[in-house]
Amino acid sequence: MKTFTQHHDIHFERLGEEQEVAVIRLTRGAKRNALNDRLILALRDLFENMPEGVRSAVIAGEGPHFCAGLDLSELKERDAGQGLHHSRMWHAALERVQYGPVPVIAALQGAVVGGGLELASACHIRVADASAFYALPEGSRGIFVGGGGAVRIPKLIGAARMTDMMLTGRVYNAQDGERIGLAQYLVPEGAAFDKALELAVRVAQNAPLTNYALMHALPRIAEQPADQGLFTEAMMAAIAQSAPEAKTRLNDFLEGRAAKVRKQD
Repeated sequence: MKTFTQHHDIHFERLGEEQEVAVIRLTRGAKRNALNDRLILALRDLFENMPEGVRSAVIAGEGPHFCAGLDLSELKERDAGQGLHHSRMWHAALERVQYGPVPVIAALQGAVVGGGLELASACHIRVADASAFYALPEGSRGIFVGGGGAVRIPKLIGAARMTDMMLTGRVYNAQDGERIGLAQYLVPEGAAFDKALELAVRVAQNAPLTNYALMHALPRIAEQPADQGLFTEAMMAAIAQSAPEAKTRLNDFLEGRAAKVRKQD
């Protein structure tokens, strides 16, 4: 079963046997899915009002590109204060992706550039196909990242690599992007969405509290000093294992009703 709606340059539908996976597709294909404020606000609204029963999400792009970045045709002349508030609006929207209600898998193909890479970096898992390429052209255009990229992208690839990308205009292909950490999965051209959906279905089967801990607690633990991180981990572990669903799953494993971990090809 599936349901779908169109909402400000975004196509939203629910897939899966219990409609547990939300698929959010950028639908500005003629603009290579370049981001404008309306689209960013629509993303924010979707994640703030995710329907009941959705347990994971896929973000994808219509056509041959995921997202070619900021729609420069809508770039307005702003004073410093206006620019600050505009950037903070993007921060709030993409924070709803990263710290929202469900894990998000990005299906990447073609251009993953500028703001598109900022959006991808706010997702929890990135699946790229062989056509994907990554760049941060803001440096050559006299601007700076403003959608959270300065915080999120160095956590994926390191500050030195991001600096190089912005200073020199370096473009990473799909293979090198996966090697340095811009994507966790690399699949043949045209297969990114199917793989992302497969992962989203699998993620939706996890205990919701465990998924919540991975989205909200783990990145914060990574930023804490070791002693604080260990204490936060202990509290989160205690909360997660106290959930009735966790007790059921552990009993299923102990009584042989759950699959064991096996080597994969």
